[in-house]
Amino acid sequence: MNTMNLGLATVGGGCFWCVEAVFRQIKGVEKVVSGYSGGNAPGKPTYREVCSGKTGHAEVVQIHFDKNQISYTDILTIFMTSHDPTTLNRQGADIGTQYRSVIYYHNAEQKAIAEAVIENVAPYFDEPIVTEISPLDIFYEAEEYHQDYYANNSSQGYCSAVITPKLAKLRKMHADKLKDVSVS
Repeated sequence: MNTMNLGLATVGGGCFWCVEAVFRQIKGVEKVVSGYSGGNAPGKPTYREVCSGKTGHAEVVQIHFDKNQISYTDILTIFMTSHDPTTLNRQGADIGTQYRSVIYYHNAEQKAIAEAVIENVAPYFDEPIVTEISPLDIFYEAEEYHQDYYANNSSQGYCSAVITPKLAKLRKMHADKLKDVSVS
């Protein structure tokens, strides 16, 4: 039996519900956990505290993936093309530092890959990329009701207005990276 060669990526691109929904569709992604990182508030922050913008944390997801099925480079390329990395501290109507575009790297190799991916995708954008690249310090898992939010609330207004179109774009741009329809 093959043992998985697990990788871990931590990224933020606006509301974590959107980023989580995207990566749950990707072949080789084993688990996606919504959470918070990058702030300076003491102790584990709450959603309400992070949304206030006063903690310095970003809404992020941790992506556990099988490196035998998908590379870190592919994870970051999908990330960079599934949100707007050219808007500072905002994604659509979500405004504040908690919605910043960020890649938290876990080691020097991930940092180098993140820099290369940004350089490679930059020509496809009309504006400069403002995605932050920073070392991961602490990841705080978000409250349970934020986990797998889209799957549990897809008919909710925000989901149908914001996330469903992102998933349609994902299906167009990265069809070869998607899980089989029968796999949830």
